[in-house]
Amino acid sequence: MHAVLYLVRRFVGYLKREKLHRLFLIVFLVIFFGSLAFAHVEKGMGLLEAMWWAVVTATTVGYGDITPDTLAGKVIGVVIMIFGIGLVGMLTATLAGFFVEEREMNRRGVRELDESGHFVICGWNYRGKGVYEELRADAKTAERSIVLIADLEQSPVPDDSLFYFVKGEPDAETLRKANAGKADTIIILSDDRLEPYAKDAKTVLTTLTVKSLYPHVYTCVELVDSANIEHCRRANADEIIVLGELSTNLLVQAALDHGVTALVSELVSNRYGNELYTMPVPDFLVGRTFMEALTRLKVDYNILCVGVREGKSGQFLSNPSGDFSLDEKDKLVVIAAKRPQWLKK
Repeated sequence: MHAVLYLVRRFVGYLKREKLHRLFLIVFLVIFFGSLAFAHVEKGMGLLEAMWWAVVTATTVGYGDITPDTLAGKVIGVVIMIFGIGLVGMLTATLAGFFVEEREMNRRGVRELDESGHFVICGWNYRGKGVYEELRADAKTAERSIVLIADLEQSPVPDDSLFYFVKGEPDAETLRKANAGKADTIIILSDDRLEPYAKDAKTVLTTLTVKSLYPHVYTCVELVDSANIEHCRRANADEIIVLGELSTNLLVQAALDHGVTALVSELVSNRYGNELYTMPVPDFLVGRTFMEALTRLKVDYNILCVGVREGKSGQFLSNPSGDFSLDEKDKLVVIAAKRPQWLKK
């Protein structure tokens, strides 16, 4: 419904800009007054029947269920048919022009968006396509809009009707065009065109811009050097991923415990196998221990609980003690084949 209202507003604005609304008004008046005149000259003709005849005649459909019997009625029909031929051609051209313009504006990244609850990606690099594909593979984001802000000539994902492109660097203006204040999450990617130190400097600056404008929006930030984590935290980033650090840890883990990285790859990919998810504590587990939650979820739902995010502190606890008591504000970290839905009593 939100998207439909947006398209209607855009279409009305398009008609006004192209000065087509006056022509539509003229055609409407011709059909309306033509209906009144037809009902007047054709004896026994009701106004609703006359309006039906006028619309059918104007659109050149011509069902033939109502035909004029008088000369005046036939003259009125000729006038409406002449206007109708122009109406059909004008309407077809107008709709085609509108949708072509919409597609071209989105391709070039110059339109302002009215999305909400969407995901915003700031910047684009060779990992961007993978980020997009992972978002689309998850049920949480499969049907939600994704907006890219990047200094590119055109959209890198042309075949997704829910993918929008805003051209430019992630600054106050482009963030406003992307309606970032109503986004669910903003992902900030590093700029691979820059030197390593400059990459993180730009990333931290982008994070600072985003959080100063929209402090309530959750941000996930990509860094190259772990030495810049503190700078990113001072910019109020909610979650920080260090590329080099992750790959180093995985390489060492692969050397120490052969094959374990295959499991890690499966858990962090939405495209195959089981994944890691967070979920609210179900009503029937509030006040229960972690061991009870672990057993109940595995036995009843084949969901493996591996950790807890405390609601009060926001701290993640991996494999907490069995007697850890669950609060209604906590989140469970689980491994499941698909994103768990809210479990009721």
